Amino acid sequence: MTDYDVTIIGAGNGGLTAAATLAKAGLKVLLLERHNVPGGCATSFRRGRFEFEVALHQLSGMGTEEKPGPLRVLLQDLGVTKKIEFVEMEHLYRVTFLNMLDITLKADRSEVVKELQHRFPSERAAIVKFFDLVYAFSIQRIGVVHMGDPEASKEKYPLYFKYALKSSQEVLDEFFDDPLLKAIVATYWGYMGLPPRLLSFSNLALLLFAYIEFKPFHIKGGSQALSNALVDTFLENGGEVRFNCGAKKIVVKDGKVQGVITEDGDEIRTHWVVSNAGLLTTYIDLIDGEHVPEEQLKILAGRTIGTSFFTIFAGLDCEPSEVGITETTNFVCSSIDFDRAFSLAKTLETPQTVLLTCYDVSDPDFSPPGTCQTAIVTLQYAQPWLHIPPSQYADMKYRYAEGMLDLVESLFPDFRNHIEEIEVASPLTHMRFLGHLGGTAYGFDQYEKDSRLFIAPGSSIKGLYFAGAWVAGGGFQPTLASGKSAARQILKEFGSG
Repeated sequence: MTDYDVTIIGAGNGGLTAAATLAKAGLKVLLLERHNVPGGCATSFRRGRFEFEVALHQLSGMGTEEKPGPLRVLLQDLGVTKKIEFVEMEHLYRVTFLNMLDITLKADRSEVVKELQHRFPSERAAIVKFFDLVYAFSIQRIGVVHMGDPEASKEKYPLYFKYALKSSQEVLDEFFDDPLLKAIVATYWGYMGLPPRLLSFSNLALLLFAYIEFKPFHIKGGSQALSNALVDTFLENGGEVRFNCGAKKIVVKDGKVQGVITEDGDEIRTHWVVSNAGLLTTYIDLIDGEHVPEEQLKILAGRTIGTSFFTIFAGLDCEPSEVGITETTNFVCSSIDFDRAFSLAKTLETPQTVLLTCYDVSDPDFSPPGTCQTAIVTLQYAQPWLHIPPSQYADMKYRYAEGMLDLVESLFPDFRNHIEEIEVASPLTHMRFLGHLGGTAYGFDQYEKDSRLFIAPGSSIKGLYFAGAWVAGGGFQPTLASGKSAARQILKEFGSG
């Protein structure tokens, strides 16, 4: 039996930043990961001569060295930025609503406003007012939620208190008349997994603010390079990691963490546990039922598992421009009805919206010379896939992929003719490799009722903390920040102990 100050369960984004932060502070830390590589969603895999990026499309919150954003500051503090190279993207996205409009927005506030005003001249004043609100609201939200101002009030933060609980659709309707303009502005809704009608304005505003103000980035070598750098930092500071070794049980006694039993049967004594395995997995599978507070189970029962994805990884035998791909981030939509697009995520019908990311546009060295790679993604819940008989699964998976490629070829007609390598991942694939219920990378559906405004992020079991999408929401920036937050709470306890 070995003693550690902290045991981290899961080497996803949150687990890695928690581990690196705690080890750097001098604590004795063990990191357990059931997979053979770190990263969770932040990984890559090889097919032929391509190394495919699994999940990172646009890294938010980075900013530049001269004007660092919160994520860059976090990674700098850990000494990680000197180990990897970040690639800034010039544009937010290209969004095409087939037979209606094709528009590209630059990652610059004035340019976004200028382009939208050019396309929608009758709404010139409303466009300025909307983005003024996005910025002012986001700054107030940072003060209330992220900085935790103890003197927060309606008088001090009027915009936050007015708009925080409104839906994105409500605010879009308040400012704009043209449905197409609303759809363009709300294009990032897929990054949160909920359409504008269900997505809080708070989340949409912060997304727009983070990407416009701090620019979207990618990473040389992909997200696996970031995961590797975080593990290296952890090890350099005396941390210990065990791959191919998951946690089997968190030992709790008298409402306090006592230790962890690994899948190999080793008993680890530890004062704190940071679980990156998800709330449901932790409370249902890793802790004996008699130690889980009933109130916690009631909270979990009121939440729903977020979307997974259907992903096509395609390596092409040509440069991006040869098939007409000129932007890194491309949303291709056959309709502006986002409610319909969201409802299709719960069926096996052909989707109305796909995101095609071609990393080589921003980073020409990302793939071998004369080639490029793309990730084509649409939101999909796991439930309909769980009901497909095994004998029909492969046929259904490839028929669904063909429907997505049809949508891609409506914008890039020669795409199929240049596919050299292809891999298709359904929600069941994501379930298998991530180990998350429903194959979700977003944790729970991101309804505002389940946010930290209404549900405290901590645990009533002393010594147990959480990191990752299940407590922070989906995306790289929130999950990386969640590990740092959990580590800070432990260091506060450690210092006062």
